[in-house]
Amino acid sequence: MNILDQLADHARQRVAVAKALKPLAEIERQALALPKGAFPFEKALSGPELAFICECKRASPSKGLIAPDFPYLDIARDYEAAGAEAISVLTEPKWFQGSDDYLREIAGQVSVPCLRKDFTVDEYMLFEAKLLGASAALLICAILDAAQLKDYIQVCDAMGLSALVEAHDASEVAAALKAGARIVGVNNRNLKDFTVDTGNSHRLRALIPRDVLFVSESGVRDAGDARAARDMGADAVLVGEALMRAEDRRARLAELRGGL
Repeated sequence: MNILDQLADHARQRVAVAKALKPLAEIERQALALPKGAFPFEKALSGPELAFICECKRASPSKGLIAPDFPYLDIARDYEAAGAEAISVLTEPKWFQGSDDYLREIAGQVSVPCLRKDFTVDEYMLFEAKLLGASAALLICAILDAAQLKDYIQVCDAMGLSALVEAHDASEVAAALKAGARIVGVNNRNLKDFTVDTGNSHRLRALIPRDVLFVSESGVRDAGDARAARDMGADAVLVGEALMRAEDRRARLAELRGGL
């Protein structure tokens, strides 16, 4: 199995364990009992300027441990203070060393919307996202079929969660749009082998209608990369490692914005 297959398989195992502790019907009831969100994640990406989704990520399959010291609440507060439009929080525990607790605590401490960055393989994980305080959840075309994509977007809609639908090639962009995605993220990182090609967003941009929010994910390392994303018509960029490795995350985000 490639890395993405392993991530998805492990997510299915996690869901099976979670369902044994709290059945689907119960977590669905709890999630739907919460006030319906007003899609703040989408609103945050809809401004006139390039929006920054800043990531809290301790490790990755390709880079290993990125942040041995991981004061995740301080990191999230730095992002908010520096003007991040949204915060992405990794909750995948094995390869990314994420945690549901990170998301729950960050969402409770910041006012900007949070994305649950995980490998959604079951609607159960969307109800979890709502209960954890997320404003958005990630749906990856490469691990979901057409029916799942459509169903999961509808589940998100019922809770007022935004769905960031991630594609890596033209066929996946088409699948995202057919499923009704209002936000399409083009990942410049190939999740099967974790190579990065920033040209991927440029190639696929023309396939995404202008009334659909477009996020360029991965590969933004400096102000020039941010400027290139803006110039090709991206509504937002998702930035992880460039910020996580910075000694001063506030200054680093200001630097990335400085080229716009």
